[in-house]
Amino acid sequence: MPLHPQAKAALELLALMPPMDYSMDGAQIRAALTQMPKGESPFSPGDEVRRIEDLSIEGPAGQLSLRLYYPDAESPLPITLYLHGGGFVFGSPQMHDNVCRCLANRAASLVVSVDYRLAPEAKFPAALDDSLAALNWIITNAASLGGDPTRIAIAGDSAGGNLATVIANIDAQNSAPTLCHQVLLYPVTDCRFDSSSYQARGEDYFLTTEMMQWYWKQYLPDQSAANDPHASPLRATLSPAVAPATVITAEYDPLCDEGEAYAKALRAAGVIARLHRWEGQIHGFASMLGVIDAADDALSVAATALQRAFKNAK
Repeated sequence: MPLHPQAKAALELLALMPPMDYSMDGAQIRAALTQMPKGESPFSPGDEVRRIEDLSIEGPAGQLSLRLYYPDAESPLPITLYLHGGGFVFGSPQMHDNVCRCLANRAASLVVSVDYRLAPEAKFPAALDDSLAALNWIITNAASLGGDPTRIAIAGDSAGGNLATVIANIDAQNSAPTLCHQVLLYPVTDCRFDSSSYQARGEDYFLTTEMMQWYWKQYLPDQSAANDPHASPLRATLSPAVAPATVITAEYDPLCDEGEAYAKALRAAGVIARLHRWEGQIHGFASMLGVIDAADDALSVAATALQRAFKNAK
């Protein structure tokens, strides 16, 4: 279908951001962004939750910050580990606050958002190592958090979706897998740029081919790492023990094909994978609450999938 008018309006807002200077690395761009005046976000803050807590745990390279979202529900709560997007270079729990609020409220789940290390200062597999450390900490400390260690899911968007898939694959190798579900919002699944969606949507729709190539250059220590299934999970041999998945893609996203290819790969391995493509939408739309109505719908679909998984895990 044609680009949705609300997605077009969002693109006009995003076009007001300064253009990416690909001669700089991620650390330099982040430093430059901190010097710019901060305006009010055009996107809505998401649902109300009972409380939010920030804490630090011991991570693989020092202190690792987590943000916990508590819904207005009785303990013990199911737990969702959330990994934010941003191309492995940008992003933080604060920048994805509205998504986590909605998932916590609508899935009646404790959501734990991870402030993992960013590239290029911390290259692959640093973000993955931090995310795994957060999951292991959650498993150990679930009860003290008011959570249920038998009902743990993982979710992520874009680069965070990449990390979520990899962790779900690692978890499936355990004799007793921990995760009961994975929610993948327009995930990065392969370090390739030759899909039909890259060819058709690689320019003019917020996320571009040039941007993705730059992100991967920041993230990987060398090009050979692109073949590592922990970087490109679409190249992994998948186990039928992998947690069932809900995969959400967007029609006008260069990552659309690789997200859908991953859902198909899960099904081929015997894993239940429900695929939802949002026609007329762009990469990152689920964060654009208040501007794109489909954001609200997509987060409700994700939350319903989590609720179903938690109920079945009891």
